[in-house]
Amino acid sequence: MISYIDMHCDTLAEAVELGRDKIIHFNDRAIDVVRLEEGHCEAQFFAAYIDQDKSKDPYEDYMAMRQVLLNTVAHSRNLKFTNNYSELSKNFAAGKISAFLTIENGCLVEGRMERLKKLKKQGVSLITLTWNQANCFGFPHSSDSAEMAKGLTDFGKEAIEEMNGLGIIVDVSHLSDGGFWDVANISKKPFVASHSNCRNIAPHTRNLTDEMIKAIAEKGGVIGLNFAADFLNPDLSHEKSTVDKLFLHAKHIIEVGGIESIGIGTDFDGITCKLEIPSCDKMPLLFEEFEKRGMNHASLEYLAYKNVERVIKDCL
Repeated sequence: MISYIDMHCDTLAEAVELGRDKIIHFNDRAIDVVRLEEGHCEAQFFAAYIDQDKSKDPYEDYMAMRQVLLNTVAHSRNLKFTNNYSELSKNFAAGKISAFLTIENGCLVEGRMERLKKLKKQGVSLITLTWNQANCFGFPHSSDSAEMAKGLTDFGKEAIEEMNGLGIIVDVSHLSDGGFWDVANISKKPFVASHSNCRNIAPHTRNLTDEMIKAIAEKGGVIGLNFAADFLNPDLSHEKSTVDKLFLHAKHIIEVGGIESIGIGTDFDGITCKLEIPSCDKMPLLFEEFEKRGMNHASLEYLAYKNVERVIKDCL
């Protein structure tokens, strides 16, 4: 049975929204500890997601989500808070699931290098630089070409180098095209698009062009296959996420960037479409279906966990 690493979910935000203090059992959402075990998950990246238009205090919101993760780990035999490759390897050998804390929307950094250092000490392993609003790092994806062309701020450019040095993975999902190319030019370490697909197939502005896929691959990074229907289908109003479309995007990423450029970034609990793979316990079905469509076992291992393991080793 193939294990997997998922680079993005929004389960912590859902837990806080619903007043849950831990997620051992969270049956009305896509991810909890019990079902991660059933799905043979090696590691789950748990995002502290911030919508700065709704947040009164982004840092406090992040801390509330971090506490849910810490509570969950404290009450679980098999989930371990993790922020480096050595711990990941030890946990996997012991049959434990590694939980990586990430941030989706770097607005809470507030343009302060000291805050980045503090977040690293608190165990943050990855920061998705923007969500859907501009912040201290830069600008988000946009249908407005002038907005889409905007790059990183001066702080954002300096912060990429700081994150490289601290050991925080840079994530370009949600970032403007101009910001993407700034990251590609500045980062000395591999960077990722934790939950993005192919613009060549589905023209959503959150997706990556072929040139972007190549740039991530050349830097040793990974693109996490996103399960959201509007990132999978040419018709952006399409409401169904299917294995066929996931396979089509995976195949395209591999053809453009190579087998070492693909990973998983489900976006579970952050998407509301009709999902053929609806929750983490059903992940083995994805790999079974990909194999039926012609992907060999070695390629499935790279997609499922080996590539993200490499990025963790190189960056953390």
